[in-house]
Amino acid sequence: MSFSRADLDRLSTILAEAADAEIMPRFRSLEDGGIREKTGALDLVTDADEQGEWMIRDLCAKAFPNALFVGEESVARDKGLLDKIGSADLAIIVDPIDGTSNFAWGMPLFGVMAAVVSRGETVAGLIYDPVGQDWQKGLKGEGAWGESMHGYTRPLSVARPDRLSEMTGLSSWYLMPEPQRSKTVASLAKTKACFNYRCAAYEYRLISDGLVHFSLHYKLMPWDHAAGVLIHSLAGGYSALLDGTPYDATKHEGGIISAPDRESWELIRRELVG
Repeated sequence: MSFSRADLDRLSTILAEAADAEIMPRFRSLEDGGIREKTGALDLVTDADEQGEWMIRDLCAKAFPNALFVGEESVARDKGLLDKIGSADLAIIVDPIDGTSNFAWGMPLFGVMAAVVSRGETVAGLIYDPVGQDWQKGLKGEGAWGESMHGYTRPLSVARPDRLSEMTGLSSWYLMPEPQRSKTVASLAKTKACFNYRCAAYEYRLISDGLVHFSLHYKLMPWDHAAGVLIHSLAGGYSALLDGTPYDATKHEGGIISAPDRESWELIRRELVG
C-alpha cells in the first residue's frame, strides 16, 4: 500500500497538533498523580503520554481510516496489537513521548515518533522535537531530511567511517542481560566516547545527522526504533540486529547496531558485543 509525501505531511500535522494540545502544556506542569510507574522507576507513563496518544489515535482514525494504529500506551492495554503489524496493509506505529523519564523530570530531551509500516516494511518515519518544533523525516523512495519550524529543509547524512578509537556512540547497555551487559560496558572504553540520553528519538536524530557515529540499542519495541532505523538508512547508514539479520518492526527481542556502513557495523559488533 503506497504512502505519499502528502500522507507524510498529514501525519506530521497530526503529531504536531497533539504535541501542542496535550503534551507541551503538561511539560513541567504535571498534576499530582500525573506520573506513574509501569515496570519500575525508570519505566514511566504520564498523563501527557496517554492523552497525547489518544488524540493522535483519534486523528489518525479520521485521516487514515484503514490503518492499524499501534501506540506504546495502546499496546500496554492490548499486547495483541504487536502481532498484527506484519500482516497489516498499513500500520501507524506511534510513541507519543519518547524519553518519558526526561519529560517527567522536566528535561527538554524527548520527542514524538511515528513509523508507517506496510506488510512489515517500514515506508515512512517521523521524529518530532516539540520543544524546538523541528523534524527529521524519512520516506521510502524520497530520502531523509531535516525540517525546521520555519520550513527550511536539508538532507541528512550519517558520519564518515572512522577508527573505533575515534568513534562516538550511544548505547542502552543497561537493558542488556548479563554477562553481555558487563562485557559491553567494559568494551565501550575502546571508543572515543559513548553516551546515553534515555531517548531513542534524540539518539536516532544524532546518528542520522552525522553528529555521532553509531548506536547500540537493546530492547526493540517498534515505536522506539522503526522510524529511526528507516531515517538512518535513508541518510546512508547501515543497521542490523546483533546476529546480523535485518531489522523490521515485527522483531521485538535482542539488540541492534546502527553504523555509518556495514564495515563499521561489523567492527562495532566484533569489538563491543563479541
